[in-house]
Amino acid sequence: MTGIIGYHSYIPQYRLRRSDVAAALGAEARGERAVAGHDEDTTTLGVAAALPVVHGRETEACSLWFATTDPVYVDKTNATTVHAALDLRPDIAAVDLGASLRSGVAALLAASRDGGLAVLADRRGGAVGGADERTGGDAAAAFLFGDDATVAQITDTAAVTAEFIDRWRAPGSTDAGTWEERFGEQRYAELANRLLATLTEQGVDLTGIARFAVAGVNARAVRTVGSAIRSRTDARQHGTDLGDLIGNAGTAQIGLVLADLLDAAEPGETLLLVSLADGADAIVLRAADTITSARPRPLRDTLDTGVLINYPQYLLWRRRIVGERPRRPDPDRTSAPFAWRNRQYKLSLLGGRCRKCGAVQFPLPKVCYRCRTADGFDPIPAVNGTAHIVTFTVDRLAFSPSPPLVSAIVAFESGGRLQCELTDVRGPLDVGDEVVPTFRRGTTVDGIHNYIWKMRPQTADACNES
Repeated sequence: MTGIIGYHSYIPQYRLRRSDVAAALGAEARGERAVAGHDEDTTTLGVAAALPVVHGRETEACSLWFATTDPVYVDKTNATTVHAALDLRPDIAAVDLGASLRSGVAALLAASRDGGLAVLADRRGGAVGGADERTGGDAAAAFLFGDDATVAQITDTAAVTAEFIDRWRAPGSTDAGTWEERFGEQRYAELANRLLATLTEQGVDLTGIARFAVAGVNARAVRTVGSAIRSRTDARQHGTDLGDLIGNAGTAQIGLVLADLLDAAEPGETLLLVSLADGADAIVLRAADTITSARPRPLRDTLDTGVLINYPQYLLWRRRIVGERPRRPDPDRTSAPFAWRNRQYKLSLLGGRCRKCGAVQFPLPKVCYRCRTADGFDPIPAVNGTAHIVTFTVDRLAFSPSPPLVSAIVAFESGGRLQCELTDVRGPLDVGDEVVPTFRRGTTVDGIHNYIWKMRPQTADACNES
């Protein structure tokens, strides 16, 4: 079986105090949760997590598996937008995995079987002021699998399934229902015992496990199963406090605890990952000798750098309340033919370098503005580039879910200029400031989301990538 050759997690830079949420119902709570920006959804979160994994790497993904409980579209495949933004090769499958919490581990297992890319992303919410809204979190994680496992090799897997009522949500509803936690705790404890027995039958030496992690939305079950594993393995548990620090990210939670597990693993160690969601799944890994040099910036280095927002702002971003309409005409609906013709620039941020004079232009033109040569361009991507602000405008009347709208002209270090929107602007701007591309959602009209590449200040990078 293949192994992990690259991984990356993405935590949005915004934070919401749980006490602000609880105050809506006259309750109290401690800590903060991670919140996606007004122009972020599960698709853009997934792109942010996966981009550093696939770009600049010789190994290409043989498939794309996208898991979320908060899909932007139904009927339409969300994974195709992620595929386009990552500029993956066209001859692979890009697949959504159902709106269930178990789809996270399913994406990991599916991608591991053919050298694919698993992208796990979620935005968690619930009833206004309720427990799900307080304890949830927004995040994403991505894992690239291949034969040359430089991070960790998968050695065994196991699964058990049982039908019982623990958590449910009707299609189209934002509020989930949950049964009493102790009932789910008992069922998951039973399933975990069967899971460990299955691993033992398959020849896995549980006493040889050095580290493990358990993911699930039932906090009592996670604690109980963690205690059971510790008693049988004497291993160290990881990821137990991620829910307290940034909230439980639902489908993406197993990706976050796996990233935390890999961040701490030493070469040659045996690792165990357990998922609790309408059953129990286990993945046993062996850390590669090259894991120390192959892993990215640790997830925990980014957890305490969020920007606080208030509860009304959060509700506006989630469209749970409606703000004042802008004093401008409503935006037009995205044109399908126009989006198709310009898909390489619009979704992959692809420009062109003139073969004759070397001028770089965005989008890819037909005629070079400098030497007037026609159809003589080499494609040049800009998604991993940096740029500097040439000029910018702050518009307090233009349509924006989070005004003011800041537009700018930026100059890439690799050449070429781009007129774009700036996002995640949390302080004063100046000409010459460094910015980087970020895939975000533009306007939404008639249910069609206009995904575009925006730019964000470079200083925001430290807040949300690991």
